Amino acid sequence: MAYVGLHTQIRRNNTKSILLLFAFPLLILLGVVFIITYLSGWDWNKSVEPIIQVTPIVFVIVGIWFVISYFFHNQMIQRATHAKPLDRKDNMRVYNLTENLCMSVGMPMPKLFIIETEALNAFASGINQKSHSVTLTRGIIDTLDDKELEGVIAHELMHIRNNDVRLLIVTIVFVGILGVVLDLLLRGLFHGLGRRRGGKDNGGAIIILLLVVTVVIYFFSMVFKFALSRSREYMADAGAVSMTKDAHALASALRKISGNSKIETKNDEVKELFIDNGTDEKSKGFMGSIGAIFSTHPPIEKRIEFLEKM
Repeated sequence: MAYVGLHTQIRRNNTKSILLLFAFPLLILLGVVFIITYLSGWDWNKSVEPIIQVTPIVFVIVGIWFVISYFFHNQMIQRATHAKPLDRKDNMRVYNLTENLCMSVGMPMPKLFIIETEALNAFASGINQKSHSVTLTRGIIDTLDDKELEGVIAHELMHIRNNDVRLLIVTIVFVGILGVVLDLLLRGLFHGLGRRRGGKDNGGAIIILLLVVTVVIYFFSMVFKFALSRSREYMADAGAVSMTKDAHALASALRKISGNSKIETKNDEVKELFIDNGTDEKSKGFMGSIGAIFSTHPPIEKRIEFLEKM
């Protein structure tokens, strides 16, 4: 894997975040334009006025959602993962490891959270210095020794330094919204099928329209996910080794995490934040192999191999 510099990675993530911020409202607006034009019988003259009226409403709604996500994204993630603040007096070991790593690279100390589960996992989140946080499971704290846990924390700190977390949050929010829209459209599709049985309305055309919009939304949700380069995990692993000077410890931690990382969440998109989102388990079988192609995480064994070469 070609190793790119820290500043190059940060620049790429910032650029992708900005592009996604502009792409999302435009995507919603294109969908609205398509639906209005269809309902007007593809008559552009009849479509112009309602499109002009709807456009500011679309941007206002998207803007409100951006504001809500900006100020409350951490609370949303904590609720989805059942994370709670990590108490300093009962977890001095974790605080000491994190503070020492932060001081070694001159970065501010993030907030620390814990998920009370025996699963072994961790993730970083936040879009600015005030909201940056690192979350660890009880299982990973109790199972890993100091060197291994230090490697995991360093990995998450690198995601913060690289601005990976900002891009991840933007992507999770957008894909999550698209998922809600997709769910609503599918409900409308089945409702339309039920009504069509006894009606002679335009049900067939509406169903086709819903199917087209559904496919387009699914496609763009995958495009948003592809903005998450799988190389970011290798970058965070390499950066963690640079911080701790110990590739073996992080490789050992990943071996213990592999197969023991499953966490139940209220929102599956949040799993893209995890140090391990179960790519190895998903890749079993033919359908799993297809799914692994679209995974945002490389397999853990590949990451261990990369670390051992270091």
